[in-house]
Amino acid sequence: MDGPLSDGRRVAAGPASVDSLDGAADGVAVSADAGGDAPTVTFRWWICGLLFAATTINYIDRQVLGVLAPDLGRIIGWNELQYSYIVSAFQAAYAIGLVCAGAIIDRLGARIGYALAIGVWSLAAIGHSFATTALGFGVARFFLGLGEAGNMPAAVKTVAEWFPRRERALATGIFNAGTSVGAVLAPLFVPIVAVTWGWRAAFVFTSVLSATWLVLWLKTYRPAPQSQADSGAKPRWIELLQHRQAWAFVAGKVITDPIWWVFLFWLPKFLHQEYGLSLLNLGPPLIVIYLMADAGSVAGGWLAGRFLRRGWSVNRARKTTLLICASTVTPIVLSFQAHSLWLAVGLIGLATAAHQGWSVNLFTLPSDLFPQRAVASVVGLGGFGGAVSGMCFSTLTGLLLQTTGSYIPIFIMAATAYLVALAVIHLLVPRMAPAPI
Repeated sequence: MDGPLSDGRRVAAGPASVDSLDGAADGVAVSADAGGDAPTVTFRWWICGLLFAATTINYIDRQVLGVLAPDLGRIIGWNELQYSYIVSAFQAAYAIGLVCAGAIIDRLGARIGYALAIGVWSLAAIGHSFATTALGFGVARFFLGLGEAGNMPAAVKTVAEWFPRRERALATGIFNAGTSVGAVLAPLFVPIVAVTWGWRAAFVFTSVLSATWLVLWLKTYRPAPQSQADSGAKPRWIELLQHRQAWAFVAGKVITDPIWWVFLFWLPKFLHQEYGLSLLNLGPPLIVIYLMADAGSVAGGWLAGRFLRRGWSVNRARKTTLLICASTVTPIVLSFQAHSLWLAVGLIGLATAAHQGWSVNLFTLPSDLFPQRAVASVVGLGGFGGAVSGMCFSTLTGLLLQTTGSYIPIFIMAATAYLVALAVIHLLVPRMAPAPI
């Protein structure tokens, strides 16, 4: 059978060597089960399940404060400005944490690096339950942002260690679906816990979830055997940024991450403003949209793997999938003209599904283009750029809505951002040649 190489060439390979050819030529770590060993296959999908659980907990943790904010504002006594400082503390720490976490995880390895990240965010989550002032919540949110920033770099690095290239996008799609699952579960279960046992118990509950995950991770995870072979010096940030491959990933995150933040922060306001939905009526539309996003996450990963199994080069498979996702976002520009709530929900849900499909393929680029020892660092750099860009775009969104009261400019930018990002990525890495590290 044929095994695609990253520069578009094809070579003949037997079944036992396909996975080695997937990454060995460019120094990227590949799956340990080149021969299809059943226990190893089972183990790596178990690891994928753990990554999905961690990502779900990650998004539940960050949503708790938002769900409880109306009651906490009354109980603690903070004003709108103080609450904005609390939110900004998380966003700033998340941006800082992304760029630092990647380097730390590459140095310590996925097992210890991931454990450190989730340990920090578990302690920060329970720290909210001891806060009695806006400043106390701000401090807790800052450390939560630092810890949660390690999730994506560690998860992508783990996938790079354990999965062959043709399965990485699918594995990333599965664990990335946890972002939408967490966004759905938080408003369903957090109010129940808070009403039954008090608001402090809600933060304790999420902390227990992450601590339980940490025990399972340390008890079961082991590095992939072949990851030990990629034990060269860990490149510094300045070295990584000398390569166009790193800038391609950073550019993709900077241009498209803000759109996802808009979906998270402004979608309820859009549905309320345009369709008059009350707080109680927001649930079903939001659940439908995030479930569609989950489907897009898995489908985007599956599609890229399907192209690779058909013998396509990594360059062709990744960029074709990215183009399909980018094109599928464009109908969102019609959302502001939708006369039916559920038509608007369908168009927005299609865009969130396409974003997630785009995102999982974008997250595979570092493992396609860099050796395993640099993957988390590159993901961290891109995540930092995306977080900063997201903060700036959120401010721009607020100014546009304050000035015009219209979502039209925002939907137009959302519809075009992915196509622009793909054009930039293609200019920077036209043949997906690995970085010479």
